[in-house]
Amino acid sequence: MNEEYDVIVLGTGLTECILSGIMSVNGKKVLHMDRNPYYGGESASITPLEDLYKRFNIPGAPPASMGRGRDWNVDLIPKFLMANGQLVKMLLFTEVTRYLDFKVTEGSFVYKGGKIYKVPSTEAEALASSLMGLFEKRRFRKFLVYVANFDENDPRTFEGVDPKKTAMREVYKKFDLGQDVIDFTGHALALYRTDDYLDQPCCETINRIKLYSESLARYGKSPYLYPLYGLGELPQGFARLSAIYGGTYMLNKPIEEIIVQNGKVIGVKSEGEIARCKQLICDPSYVKDRVEKVGQVIRVICILSHPIKNTSDANSCQIIIPQNQVNRKSDIYVCMISSAHNVAAQGKYIAIASTTVETKEPEKEIRPALELLKPIEQKFVSISDLLVPKDLGTDSQIFISRTYDATTHFETTCGDIKDIYKRMTGSEFDFEEMKRKKNDIYGED
Repeated sequence: MNEEYDVIVLGTGLTECILSGIMSVNGKKVLHMDRNPYYGGESASITPLEDLYKRFNIPGAPPASMGRGRDWNVDLIPKFLMANGQLVKMLLFTEVTRYLDFKVTEGSFVYKGGKIYKVPSTEAEALASSLMGLFEKRRFRKFLVYVANFDENDPRTFEGVDPKKTAMREVYKKFDLGQDVIDFTGHALALYRTDDYLDQPCCETINRIKLYSESLARYGKSPYLYPLYGLGELPQGFARLSAIYGGTYMLNKPIEEIIVQNGKVIGVKSEGEIARCKQLICDPSYVKDRVEKVGQVIRVICILSHPIKNTSDANSCQIIIPQNQVNRKSDIYVCMISSAHNVAAQGKYIAIASTTVETKEPEKEIRPALELLKPIEQKFVSISDLLVPKDLGTDSQIFISRTYDATTHFETTCGDIKDIYKRMTGSEFDFEEMKRKKNDIYGED
């Protein structure tokens, strides 16, 4: 370990593993360490089930009705992949897809007036949906056609809207859309967590709705994908990529000190040895003095013996509860997966509810989601701090990832990866940079 590296990475969360993969593919000498004996950090999948009980300090062993402990892979942080999103693009460009299998999530649902409805995102679904009245459907269909044809580089598609100036609120007004439709468009299609976007230029929102529709068009049932055996497979796939390009991995390594000289990182000390480096990437847990808390997320992992009501017995789905529906500022999300994804014992379902904490009683805030899941066999509650770096890392060359937010997809995480990449290299993130070199010296076929 007493060597000189270009980059040292601490923590094996998804952000860290993707960056270590990219750096290795780009010819950097990378050392990747984690204090835990497993991959994934905060975004690990826990197996066997006994370990989940221990982690949440639940006394006793799981009951026999839970089946075999090793049939379980329970994600600590619930997320799906947008089929046409940035993470899938990263997986395809790096060919990490060869290590993983994915299934399409069976449906996306939205909560309105105490009930859940399938999210209409195609013209046919919009016309058949019971979420809207007849005239509303026609207006919504017109809006979807406008979004589908919209191209920010072609003014002929703008129809009097300035993508860089017109607020999204004005675009909704132009199509005369009612509050309920605005709610599910902004929160279930554009996937915003709050309503701040309404007064911002509409270009970003329109592109988000396009991403949703294009993702949906790829596989039909929903725009979301999920890896078999849980999300913990994702960081491992990228770790393997890094290793193929000469990256060194060490799990179970206690980090004693990050060594800084004249304000700049020069190495990491572990078990009495020092590895030197020019740049350091890490998650917030390794540098508590360099991050600040900007909020909290509550997540409740629920084990069920039944699919969620009113989802046509889907074996996987997402439910979005828009904040307006429950008098909140931020949405509540539910991600549900099951034994169909090799993450639970036969006939069992895992539903994870999450939201940004707004009051002193977070468990009360998440109750509307838990009501939809009853009866719940066992629940595991966690409240995590949202941590962000205090500075950009340009001086210290210590680049810190953000903690995972309450969204149920990886688009914000990919934004963080691109941002760190730019700060580290000084150039914009380019997917081409991630492509495996054709003459892989490590000869993987």
